[in-house]
Amino acid sequence: MLNQLSHLFRRRILNTLKFSWDGLISAWKSEEAIRIEVLLFPLVVLGAYYLGPTKVEQILMVSSAVLIIIVELLNTAIEKTIDRISAEQHPLSKTVKDVGSAAVLLAIINFAVIWIYILI
Repeated sequence: MLNQLSHLFRRRILNTLKFSWDGLISAWKSEEAIRIEVLLFPLVVLGAYYLGPTKVEQILMVSSAVLIIIVELLNTAIEKTIDRISAEQHPLSKTVKDVGSAAVLLAIINFAVIWIYILI
């Protein structure tokens, strides 16, 4: 019984990782913003490592960049869902997409505020 549970757990984890990987690849292929953010991420990590005075501040600096990528992925999922529902222009579709875009903007502002606060 324990062996079956262990096998199911491993299978569940592997499936979850595969679906997550598929999502990352899909976002990479379809969204320029994701590609830019992911390509800039190593520079952010290096900048945080060399410019962040403490480990906690370095973690905050890197985490603020991770947050941008997370919110961008969620925004992409929202946009793709709206596009799947209907190709026709609709005020509610515009509102939903605009709110997702606003969330990305707030994540970017959060990044800027954290970096400015730590570096000044």
